[in-house]
Amino acid sequence: MVPFSFQSDEMLLVDGGVASMGVGRASALYWPREQALLVADLHLEKASFFARTGQMLPPYDSRETLERLAVAVRVTGARRVFALGDNFHDSAGPDRLEPHAAGMLAALTRALDWVWITGNHDPHLGAEAGGTRIEELALGGVTLRHQALPGTSEAEVSGHYHPRLVVHARGRRIARPCAVRSENRLILPAFGALTGGMSAADPAILSALQPADAIEALVPAQGRMVCYPLWRKAA
Repeated sequence: MVPFSFQSDEMLLVDGGVASMGVGRASALYWPREQALLVADLHLEKASFFARTGQMLPPYDSRETLERLAVAVRVTGARRVFALGDNFHDSAGPDRLEPHAAGMLAALTRALDWVWITGNHDPHLGAEAGGTRIEELALGGVTLRHQALPGTSEAEVSGHYHPRLVVHARGRRIARPCAVRSENRLILPAFGALTGGMSAADPAILSALQPADAIEALVPAQGRMVCYPLWRKAA
């Protein structure tokens, strides 16, 4: 876990481990003051969604994502989980969970104060997923929602964009999921095992974080936080 500051509060990025079905690593956010673990874009049952259209993918993405999520809960000691939208790849996803993954999710939602914030992929998520469903939530002076709401000065944590820091070094292209931070907004990387990503420097992400004086990517690496500048307001 690597600490950093957001809204004058200590937060920690929790390494979610290597996603065997995705690329690189995904991170969760632990908020010690709230004893809360925040994750974005789980996209559970994405493989089974595509299987219905003939695109056969290994059907283990939900199990892998939930296993890594359970590890993050255990490591942090979190008592609350806030999943920031696109929790399932579609609103019918809970009905397609295989028994093992369904049992894992049921155990997690029973043991923790679990809140699903709905996203554009799962706007009609039903009670069969367990936990509580809500469109957005104010917590400790910070609004939790799926997609950033630009143009305001409110403090906010969101997901949606699957940010990924892309750098070129020694002839290699390196891409790794990252969080993106401005003074008032924080966008989390996708946590799901079967999720792609968008460059953290993409204009869509930079626009979503406005107004801002500076925007940077945050990547935990070897026990420290690498802060990579993406944009700065002209003087």
